[in-house]
Amino acid sequence: MAENKQRRGSDRTLLNSPVSGCILKQSLAHGENEAESVFERTESEADQESERPKEIQRRQSLDLRHPDDEEQNAPENPPTPVGLFHSSLRPVWRQVIKKWLVTVVIIMCFILCILSLYWSVIFHAERNLSAITVAVVDFDSNIAPYDSGVALVGPVVEQLAREHALKRGSLGYVVHPPSQYNDDPLAVRQAVYDEHIWAAVIVNAEATTLLQRAVATGNQTYDPLGAGHFIVNSARDQKAYTEYIMPLLSQFQTSAASIFAEQWIPSILSNSSLSSTTYSRSPQALNPAIGFSTVDLRPFEPYQVTPAVTIGLIYLIIMAFFSFSFFLPVYTEFLIPRGHPSVHFWQLVLIRLFATTCTYCLMSLSYSLVSLAFQIPFSSNSSPHSETGTVIRHGAFGKGTFVVYWMLNWVGMYALGLASENVSMIIGQPWTAFWLIFWVITNVSTSFYTISLAPKFFRFGYVWPLYHIVKATRILLFDLHSRIGLNFGVLFAWCAINTVLYPFCCVFMRWKSDKDCARRVPRKTIKYLVDG
Repeated sequence: MAENKQRRGSDRTLLNSPVSGCILKQSLAHGENEAESVFERTESEADQESERPKEIQRRQSLDLRHPDDEEQNAPENPPTPVGLFHSSLRPVWRQVIKKWLVTVVIIMCFILCILSLYWSVIFHAERNLSAITVAVVDFDSNIAPYDSGVALVGPVVEQLAREHALKRGSLGYVVHPPSQYNDDPLAVRQAVYDEHIWAAVIVNAEATTLLQRAVATGNQTYDPLGAGHFIVNSARDQKAYTEYIMPLLSQFQTSAASIFAEQWIPSILSNSSLSSTTYSRSPQALNPAIGFSTVDLRPFEPYQVTPAVTIGLIYLIIMAFFSFSFFLPVYTEFLIPRGHPSVHFWQLVLIRLFATTCTYCLMSLSYSLVSLAFQIPFSSNSSPHSETGTVIRHGAFGKGTFVVYWMLNWVGMYALGLASENVSMIIGQPWTAFWLIFWVITNVSTSFYTISLAPKFFRFGYVWPLYHIVKATRILLFDLHSRIGLNFGVLFAWCAINTVLYPFCCVFMRWKSDKDCARRVPRKTIKYLVDG
């Protein structure tokens, strides 16, 4: 108290002096201004400090983890759970509903766009049936010793084929002269085997002659089906033959027999030189009079072959796809320093590529052994095959067919799987599920169904991997016309392209992972790291 009184007394003395009083007044005025500014700053900082706990409490109630709030968002200080309809969750509800709607719209658009590919592959099948070429070759009365008479059967069949070719929803009937095949019916079979045409309708050279003899002599052994042949190759595409070609050929035969009978029966009944007693012993020579027997060069059998060329190959795609997610955690052990240094990144890429190749080799062996276990014939002890005769259960490469089949599945799995790995590294989760569906549907729709009957859009299937796997498998199992070099060539091209892209996709995935990790690191942690 004494010191304060002494200080106030000295202040009054200074204020009473003219010079000192002036200086002191200026100083006091300046001090008052500084005090006011300091007071304003202090008040502003106090307001900020008072609002900061409110902001932190609001973030905690909404469970929004801001990088500046590590203490409040630490695992040991979790926010208190609230009810589903708590007022603090209103922003969360808006965010969840928005994301839910966006996700549903994306999935719906994906369904409409991608699944439509599978439905549309046979949408215009009836309109495109003319792409299934069927050659009609009339040898009736054209080859010695049956070339002396007037042909009756052949012209009817040719005219019917021309009429059917003009109809919508009919096969692509094309009348070919016998000279195009050097007057050799076996050359027509060869054209079917070589897949120049899908099927052939052959009118035999003796069709009219044998029919007339049967009526004149009453031949009871006359077979109307000997008038001609349907030449098919069902192992080429059993679905197309079963659902389209054979039913329409059956209709063609019925129409041919009906039209011919309308002309044939009146001519017999009006011919006085023929004895009714004689031709009554051969009624089949009057009706149906003619028919066609079917020659299937490569029948689709045994039936357990079906999974190997259809549905079973879907699992080849799926197994190749999921190998990425199964083995990626295994390979990352080289990068996680758990008592050992991590390897160089480029070496990890080489390890992954080599291990993936070995994985596909062993997985394809297991897949191939399933077909072998269920007695799918990969070899035959019969004599060398004939391309123009019916052959059943004849492997294309004899006892080595299974090894080639295994190599085909290996290369095919590599082509299908490595493409999936590259795309998975680029797009990441959850979009890989969309990729798998797209990859399966585009491959299945262009390999399990006839591209010739599909809209032109599906011509891309000719370069898709599964198309060539299916074609090569049919060649191996049924000894079809071999284009296996082309099939392997396309698959190797897929392998080469994806192998070249593989390192770049790995680099992109690492860059994306580093970017995601950097985004998750709190700001204060980054500051501490920078500060050393």
